Amino acid sequence: MGKLYFVRHGESEWNTIGRICGATDIPLTDRGREMARETAAKIIEEGIKIDRIISSPLSRAYETATIIASELGLTVKKDDRIKEHNFGVWEGVCGKGNKEFQEAKRMFCSSYSGGESMMRTAQRVYNLIDEVKKDEDHTYLLVAHNGIYRIIQSYFFDLTNEEFASQSMPNCAIKVYDI
Repeated sequence: MGKLYFVRHGESEWNTIGRICGATDIPLTDRGREMARETAAKIIEEGIKIDRIISSPLSRAYETATIIASELGLTVKKDDRIKEHNFGVWEGVCGKGNKEFQEAKRMFCSSYSGGESMMRTAQRVYNLIDEVKKDEDHTYLLVAHNGIYRIIQSYFFDLTNEEFASQSMPNCAIKVYDI
């Protein structure tokens, strides 16, 4: 059985103030870059074998991926299918404790007035995972976002709407899935 690894990007400027980044391209902080170096060291220390790295094209994920890749002697391929979910009117809004936003995350067919529905995001992410699963000769690391983490969780596990909406992953944490 193969493995698929996932890393959420390092700390971004909006993460520090609790704003919803979504598809808005917000850069890493210096701490975010350090977190990426620490994650690379952890991958090496734990003997995790990665053959291919695929990243969201957004700078906070791509920079995280390139820092990890440079430590592992690999390159990074950008893939729009793991670009963060576009939260439309919610982009840039403070999300922590925002009950309206938490409720909006449970509306899977809504495009949030100019954004993208969770259903469409899931379709593109699921398609990528289906492709990765077919390549039994390589172990992949996906570097992306918290919203993409929720979608990946829903691919591998049954979740209620509430469980899905409340899923969260710390910046630069590593998650492994059996494929």
